[in-house]
Amino acid sequence: MNSVVLLVFGIAVLILGYLFYGRWLAKIWGIDPKRKTPAHTKQDGMDYVPAKAPVLMGHHFSSIAGAGPINGPIQAAVFGWVPVLIWVLVGGIFIGAVHDFGALFASIRHGGASIGEVIADTIGKRAKRLFIIFSWLALILVIAAFGSIVANTFCATFTETGAADTAASSANASTAMISILFIIISIAFGYFVYRKNTNIVVSSVIGVIAIVLCLVIGINFHPIYLSNTTWMIIVGIYILIASVTPVWILLQPRDYLSSFLLYGLMALAVIGIIGSHPALNNPAFTGFKDTLSVDVLHGSANLGYLFPALFVTIACGAISGFHSLISSGTTSKQLDNESQALPIAYGSMLIECALAIISLCALSYVWNDVKAGDVAFVPTTVFASGIAKMLSVIPGLENTYSTAYSLLVLAVSVFCLTSLDTAARLSRYMFQEFWLDDGQTYKDVTGAKRVLANPLFATAISVVLGIALGLTGYAKIWALFGASNQLLAALALLTIATWLGKAGKNNKMLFVPMIFMLVVTVVALIQAIFSNCGQIMAGADGVWPYVRAILAFFLVVLAIILAIEGLSTIKKQKKA
Repeated sequence: MNSVVLLVFGIAVLILGYLFYGRWLAKIWGIDPKRKTPAHTKQDGMDYVPAKAPVLMGHHFSSIAGAGPINGPIQAAVFGWVPVLIWVLVGGIFIGAVHDFGALFASIRHGGASIGEVIADTIGKRAKRLFIIFSWLALILVIAAFGSIVANTFCATFTETGAADTAASSANASTAMISILFIIISIAFGYFVYRKNTNIVVSSVIGVIAIVLCLVIGINFHPIYLSNTTWMIIVGIYILIASVTPVWILLQPRDYLSSFLLYGLMALAVIGIIGSHPALNNPAFTGFKDTLSVDVLHGSANLGYLFPALFVTIACGAISGFHSLISSGTTSKQLDNESQALPIAYGSMLIECALAIISLCALSYVWNDVKAGDVAFVPTTVFASGIAKMLSVIPGLENTYSTAYSLLVLAVSVFCLTSLDTAARLSRYMFQEFWLDDGQTYKDVTGAKRVLANPLFATAISVVLGIALGLTGYAKIWALFGASNQLLAALALLTIATWLGKAGKNNKMLFVPMIFMLVVTVVALIQAIFSNCGQIMAGADGVWPYVRAILAFFLVVLAIILAIEGLSTIKKQKKA
């Protein structure tokens, strides 16, 4: 099959899904444009701040995207492009987008409260506390995984003498420099739009021009060459500061501007795919067991069997529990009108599905190079190489490979930083929420609770633990991150179902996705426990195999308890 056919077919199916299934959900759930949102009823200038629809769309899309729709599909393609495509389309339309939209809607109707508060209202306070613990652990894994990916795109390689290899590290240094400049222009954008009320269209045009200038400067001037560990520490300090500042200073403007990078990335990819119109080089289906990773892809980690590996490896491109925390954590506090919930939540998820299909096309184009060892089987490298090579074979764009490659790597790192900032902010919400009752702030309590619920302390403990785990390398924690992330999605679906049931609304469309995701992820986490225990028995050095095994065990236990309580609640609702 040709890549253009694959892309056009996938996008057409996603559009139909939005027009028919998405709009049907909005209708039967009762979206009310006349109802005031929490951004207005609770406006505080810090977290509850009404955002213009394009700005909030940029924040939400950038936050949920990260590297997930690129990493997951490329890694899972060892099973063939057909299983990946089916899961992205079916999972995205009927599970992932429903999950994101439902989480946002439930949060809006609970005053912008988190999924944890929705659980307290529908299942009980004990379930809320267990869910908060689970979510907080999952967010630490998000910080670890994406922090490691960002550091890898920034860090330099060093020679045997300890000096930085500037030639080999030029692209990474350029990415780091542009990212730093990007943060500066984002702060300026936020100041002028939210404090000087500058016209959003004019500001956007100036912002895009400033992004181009950042690119030009960063590509030609990038003197910073630091190690992976140093960058991990710097990233940790950055997200610690960024996640405790008011959303209008950095979160909203940076996410909005970064969305232009993502749109530009996708436009470049579409131009490359259509312009080169290559055939799909990788296999359509390789079997139910991963035999390519070790035998063909030069010792890459073996994913095991298609079930459950496919469904936990591809998270953000089909369904991701992290999205429910964003929908109910930051987006619901900034939504200006309920009518915007469908395009921002359901629509953003489907755009992410399109990015997952683009990633699949990029891998296909360089598949033979990957097998030959000319392109490393690292998702970011595969994605950037594939799209850049497609562009470079189009007449008139023959000499654009290096520039396109740098731009694509930059875009991925910017989205990871966006997800990191949001994850750190959400971990603060979760950690504080555990110690406080509904409606309380840390100023309303005394003693140890006042310290533990302090915004800076709550953020710092999450960031320190996440960065420390991330230093072990994303490849070692991606499987655990994927499983916990998908289990979080299953629990969020369970929560949305119980809330809809209590509100007397149709929740039957959530039953099959909820049970399927619970089974998939519990099996995956049990496999992770056995895998890490095997490493321990084999004499693996270090403490991290123990940490990963214990963490996976606690996640399974918490999930089973919450599932039992949630399903019991649904059963009682049906009887009532």
